Amino acid sequence: IFYRKLDYLLSKIGKEKSGEDFLFYIVTKLEQTFGDDLSIYDGRIYQETNMGFELIFPIEGEIRDGLVKKISLNSKALMSIIKSRSYIFDNPLEGGEFKMQSSFEYSVPAGLLVHSPENRWVFVFDLKSGWVREEIEFCMNAVRRAINYRLFSEAVISEMQQAARIQQSLLPAAPPIIPGYDIAAYSIPAELVGGDLYDFYLFENDEFGFCLGDASGHGLPAALMVRDVVTGLRMGVEKHMKMVHTLKKLNEVIYRGAYSTSFISLFFAELEKNGNLFYANGGHPSPLLFNGSEVIELQPTGLIFGAFRDIDLHRAFAHIDIGGVLVIFTDGILERKNKDDEFYSVTEIEKIVKANLTKSAKEILELIFDHVEKFGNNSKWEDDATIMIIKRIE
Repeated sequence: IFYRKLDYLLSKIGKEKSGEDFLFYIVTKLEQTFGDDLSIYDGRIYQETNMGFELIFPIEGEIRDGLVKKISLNSKALMSIIKSRSYIFDNPLEGGEFKMQSSFEYSVPAGLLVHSPENRWVFVFDLKSGWVREEIEFCMNAVRRAINYRLFSEAVISEMQQAARIQQSLLPAAPPIIPGYDIAAYSIPAELVGGDLYDFYLFENDEFGFCLGDASGHGLPAALMVRDVVTGLRMGVEKHMKMVHTLKKLNEVIYRGAYSTSFISLFFAELEKNGNLFYANGGHPSPLLFNGSEVIELQPTGLIFGAFRDIDLHRAFAHIDIGGVLVIFTDGILERKNKDDEFYSVTEIEKIVKANLTKSAKEILELIFDHVEKFGNNSKWEDDATIMIIKRIE
């Protein structure tokens, strides 16, 4: 019964809505659940401030007689709890400010320390006659660990959410409007933040550049790589700068970075008004160019970025006819599996695009994503997935 109750309480700690009253709720629930079993009563919470620890629960108006509201950091009783993380003051000479007047004939305080990355709190309870050390210590430590895990997890999630917002701000809110071209792009991260990127660069005379990349792995390390690459390209890309020179310098920066063991595949291109496409493909899955019934694979022209200090990379050329469609994607699309553990095929992309060449870039993109989603039984994405469609129009 004791263990079932404890398991129930720990589950509450993990699932209960957090907020200003979260810790108050836990103390109250701990008393209600184990008051009789463990002989614990009169729970209170002290929060660390610049001057020490101040009482924050019970709230004003419910404070019991004899309860000390402020405790100095020099307090021996406080230091005992901080040092041990949980402490029972069963020695009559200990307890200090945590002792309070009680109607019970026998009472000793017991405290535990919980903390988040930003704050620390001390929970204190009174133990009445009948308490058992092993049970109290086991329960207090289990509760302490559960609360700490919850507080740290929420802090990490909050940081990751901030990282996700930052990353979203790096990606274009919408494709640029370029006369003669219809453009669509979309990315789905496998986690809160992802390792895929795409971007656009506007030049003179309605010419523009674009890129699509895929950092190794996913999650926060990959997202940091994305930030560095997007920022580096925006600083380094100019119409009159040589494409290969710029990309080789970017490779050096990535290679020397803190995540030097990471790498990124990258397709970078510059597109002229007349459909002339100059590109460099650093180890990226070959984009597909549809000119009528012809399908051209824009093969890699060099190695992935970040794997070596110096890479062999060259520029290549292709031409997009009027009505032609360029499809660029990351390997998250091709690594999508169905229920039979089969990978999604480039052939499927070709079928969809060939059958829908007259549709808009956005419509073609949505058709591909919808087909890939269904192929994977609408399950969670195992890898970040991104598609960019560029269609040349009248």
